[in-house]
Amino acid sequence: MSFQILGTGSAHPVCSQTNDDLSVFLDTSDEWISTRTGIKSRYVCTTETISDLAVQAGRAALQNAGITPEELDLILCSTIRGDYITPALACIVQKSLGATCPAFDINAACSGFVYALDVADGYFVRKRVKKVLVVAAEEMSKLLDWKDRRTCVLFGDAAGAAVLGEGEGLRSIRITTTGNSDALRIPHVRGSSPFDKTQAESAESFLYMDGQEVYKFAVAAMCNDVRIVLEEAGFTEEDVDYVLPHQANLRIIETAKKKLNIPAEKFHVNISRYGNTSSAGVAILMDEMHRAGKFHPGDVLVLSTFGGGLTTGACTLVWTV
Repeated sequence: MSFQILGTGSAHPVCSQTNDDLSVFLDTSDEWISTRTGIKSRYVCTTETISDLAVQAGRAALQNAGITPEELDLILCSTIRGDYITPALACIVQKSLGATCPAFDINAACSGFVYALDVADGYFVRKRVKKVLVVAAEEMSKLLDWKDRRTCVLFGDAAGAAVLGEGEGLRSIRITTTGNSDALRIPHVRGSSPFDKTQAESAESFLYMDGQEVYKFAVAAMCNDVRIVLEEAGFTEEDVDYVLPHQANLRIIETAKKKLNIPAEKFHVNISRYGNTSSAGVAILMDEMHRAGKFHPGDVLVLSTFGGGLTTGACTLVWTV
């Protein structure tokens, strides 16, 4: 027996920056950004920390599931950048929620939420847990060169969460890695060692992305992964009720729609309001759809993600609550 989704939650900063807001200090426009990405605005942390968002999302998911922090057996956090290198973001979430269970982080870039589900699956299969909180929280705004319109307009800050319990909701899951730092990377924060000869300020201080390379990889990976997880679960394209794709770029999603034999209306997005929130994206989308009453028991969901690494993650879930 694996897991089912018991509840979901999400959180975002107060400050929302529209494309027009960015055009004040960037050589860009709402038309330029929205036609290329589908993004109209994004949330950006000002006074909030990433742990604030993670705790808010986690608490909302617990309330939605109707369980207490003391009932949790494990907390998994997917994040590229927590408040600290150590302790892990999951440790801060554990303390803030008042839980007492083990807690640790996972970094698989934008694929991290599905990677965390895969880790949780192993714990459930081995009967080591009964309740797990998975949080995906990302503060991308502090990793960007805000003078580079090619990248800074794409990303946003937010968190999503899900509470997992024993059940038969997960039907198949797949994660992959194709080691390649040339297409997408974020340099590590360094100290001020007088011996380090690579400290010079450069573009390598910030997120780097080869957009065309990522686009080609993402479309191929999404189509391949979705077909595989459906086959492994014993489903066909006709069985799918909802596809929740990684919210990276609307063009990627639109291209994948055309290649997969799944009706376009079954693909769902919220990228226009959030931008690319890395691993938090599909978790936030799931929470918004759940709270809007979109899901019903028996519905088949497909999650499909891709990100730096290069990594991919996809799974099929049958909704049970």
